[in-house]
Amino acid sequence: MFGKSSENWLIVGLGNPGREYEKTRHNAGFRAIDVLADSLGCKIDKLKYQGLYCQTTYKGKKLFLLKPQTYMNLSGKSVLQLSSYFQIPPARIIVMFDDISLEPGRLRVRADGSAGGHNGIKSIIQEVGSQSFPRVKIGVGAKPNPNFDLADWVLSTFSASEEKALTPALEWAGEAALAIIDHGVPEAANRYNGKK
Repeated sequence: MFGKSSENWLIVGLGNPGREYEKTRHNAGFRAIDVLADSLGCKIDKLKYQGLYCQTTYKGKKLFLLKPQTYMNLSGKSVLQLSSYFQIPPARIIVMFDDISLEPGRLRVRADGSAGGHNGIKSIIQEVGSQSFPRVKIGVGAKPNPNFDLADWVLSTFSASEEKALTPALEWAGEAALAIIDHGVPEAANRYNGKK
């Protein structure tokens, strides 16, 4: 067992690789983890475990930041490879991702739960064999009408006003992930859920 001082943690940002996806709703997780990496002085540029990752130390804990490069629907393969290699249990894997049930700029911290229709989360649950991993959901806004195709919606870009609301939330998402490490999910949820 790892001692308290050498706990390994993994923070995952979900998205699709490729320039054409950079600013889409589905890539809110990638964008949030880039902001967090910047604040920690960690460059996500090592290519292994079917993802881009970096390793740093945070308050005496070993911390990995990961952007799976498998495309969204297979994100779990990358998460499983890195977490298995470094023996990181699901309870210490924090996933940041887009949520269409929240307006842009809103966050929701959860301890666990089902995939809720999100294919990236579905893949992680499938691969790691557990729903019990903390997550930071980043609001990207609901479809404009029920007939709008979901895939088209999550691969669309933000309006200028949505982008303005999203910008601070990308920073808060990383702060919320670190708050989970520092204080646990309930405290992080208390601080960041609905923050605007």
